[in-house]
Amino acid sequence: MKLPFRLPWAVARDRTSLPEEKALNPRPGTALALIAGEGEARWTGRSYAALSREGFMKNPVAHRCVRLVSEAAASIGFLAYQGPAERDMHPALALLARPNGAMTGADFLETLYGQLLLSGNSYVEAVAIGAGRAELHLLRPDRVSVVTGADGWPLAYDYRAGTKARRIALDGLLHLKLFHPLDDHEGFAPLAAAQVALDLHNAAGRWNKALLDNSARPSGALVYQPKEGGNLSADQYQRLKVELDEGYSGPMRAGRPLLLEGGLDWKSMGLSPKDMDFVEAKNGAARDIALAFGVPPMLLGIPGDNTYANYQEANRAFYRLTVLPLVTRTGASLSVFLGDLTGEGVRLVPDLDTVAGLSVERDALWARVGAAGFLTDEEKREAVGY
Repeated sequence: MKLPFRLPWAVARDRTSLPEEKALNPRPGTALALIAGEGEARWTGRSYAALSREGFMKNPVAHRCVRLVSEAAASIGFLAYQGPAERDMHPALALLARPNGAMTGADFLETLYGQLLLSGNSYVEAVAIGAGRAELHLLRPDRVSVVTGADGWPLAYDYRAGTKARRIALDGLLHLKLFHPLDDHEGFAPLAAAQVALDLHNAAGRWNKALLDNSARPSGALVYQPKEGGNLSADQYQRLKVELDEGYSGPMRAGRPLLLEGGLDWKSMGLSPKDMDFVEAKNGAARDIALAFGVPPMLLGIPGDNTYANYQEANRAFYRLTVLPLVTRTGASLSVFLGDLTGEGVRLVPDLDTVAGLSVERDALWARVGAAGFLTDEEKREAVGY
């Protein structure tokens, strides 16, 4: 067991390499193109920091999906079993109720599920605090790396915060991860699967904002066609760009007439939002993001493709197909880790009676079991989980 230590709260710098950007140096020619977004598409990186910034912190759909899943999952408590018997008091339940001095059980689980959704990984470290007591602390996924041996199996974990690093033994850390088909040791983030939809949704918002800043006018081209022929010189080309940026861009210059010298002509080249099917493309991207997280679009207020008859049915499907599998697999991993930590075997099972979204199923189960006259009271209690 590790000795007590002070958790480093310094924010680690993002080590993800940024995409290379090549400066444009157009040669003087017959036309000066002013087309926004020219060139190849740029995609958000799949690191924890990149997905957190572009998704959770900048995209309302991804932010709501993460909050919806993590808060719903954290609200489901666990029941402790040893063999067939349920235990009301168990050290594992006490640890989950108060994992450390800075977090409650709900805060701890919400952060754990949020890291799983954004990174595909979550790391729980057990820290001894003396007198046979321990605390549970969550480590930021982008600061933890797996140390493997020559045979490829994990040997330990390295935790880095800034310039400081320390090594954690395998038995002192619980690594929760989502399935990754191409990585043996790291999980795959659901938001990474919706990377294209995420960038499309964010780009649609930026495009709309830029259009408003540009007095809601599309881009176009200035065509240089002098009667005597020839091209713009490098100085003329640069001066024209500066004059356009300083004199005709921005909301404060909306409607200002464009003064053109001899040989210059303006050709509109922009497409309207209707031509680009702007609204539908943005809603389609939002549905793809919700699909990656397993959240019915109806719960987010996204129009279209509402395959559920009503909100209650969508909410029940959300709990049954998304939240409960996540909580169940997390409880199984915590059972092994906390059982070894406390020295008392335990099996943590989600308490379905506390799930408001499954109240309809629970009422139907109790009605069926209650009407079964061939069962004794003890058999009925066992059938409903008591």
